[in-house]
Amino acid sequence: MEWINELFQQYGYYVVLIGLMLEYITLPFPGEPTLIYAGYLVHTGDLNLLVLILLAFIGTSVGITIQCFLGNKLGMPFIQKYGKYVFLTQKKIDLTKKWFEKYGYFLLFIGLFIPGVRHFTGYFAGIINLSFRRFAIIIYSGALFWVSFFLIGGYLLGEKLHHIINMMGQHIGKIIIGVIVIAAIMLGIRFLEKLKRLFIQNTN
Repeated sequence: MEWINELFQQYGYYVVLIGLMLEYITLPFPGEPTLIYAGYLVHTGDLNLLVLILLAFIGTSVGITIQCFLGNKLGMPFIQKYGKYVFLTQKKIDLTKKWFEKYGYFLLFIGLFIPGVRHFTGYFAGIINLSFRRFAIIIYSGALFWVSFFLIGGYLLGEKLHHIINMMGQHIGKIIIGVIVIAAIMLGIRFLEKLKRLFIQNTN
């Protein structure tokens, strides 16, 4: 948060415009924390909410549109081969495919809220040759909803934001242990499901 605060002190509104555009070209940038903190700066009176929503929307939309163009022109083989160099791993690609098969075009709208998926949604829209009209309706409305959600959330949290950050810092060890335990449980469940399938196959 200190690093994000320094960015806003130096560059102001350009942080959300440029930062979010770069994030959606799959470069490392903390999108949600930045939007939440920007919302907090609206609470303190340092920034304007409507200007932030507009610039964040533009940055996100431009980034995803570039994704779509590249996905359409380069195709899946190129993305699979070279995507890893810009943090676009095969795991993210497979996860997006899986979710799209399950939820269809709704995923493209809500995908911005899903870690590991949102950085590939634009590429995926291009790869499946989604028409620009449908792309604009689904993706741009999703982008507007995404940026507004976190900016307004940061604004409503206000002074509570620092309290939450401090509390998380004090209990970071417990949080990490909790995440590890949850991950271990999920892996255990998957392992048991595989054993069950193998058992059924062998008995048949």
